[in-house]
Amino acid sequence: MIWPAVWFVWTCMFAVAETIALVNRREGDTLSETVRALFHTRTSKAGRAVFAVGWTGFSVWFAVHILTETM
Repeated sequence: MIWPAVWFVWTCMFAVAETIALVNRREGDTLSETVRALFHTRTSKAGRAVFAVGWTGFSVWFAVHILTETM
């Protein structure tokens, strides 16, 4: 039963890191800014498309995974 604790700690660490990034207002250190930079969503239609397809695919898979307890 260690995995629930691991996920809880990971979530708390992420929350602290994201809060620090939001409070300090430095550009490029939040998760959203990092994802935008990684996929070049401001400058590349292809990057926007790849992100949109990937995010949609993950969201659909995760919803099915949670609701049907499969995959």
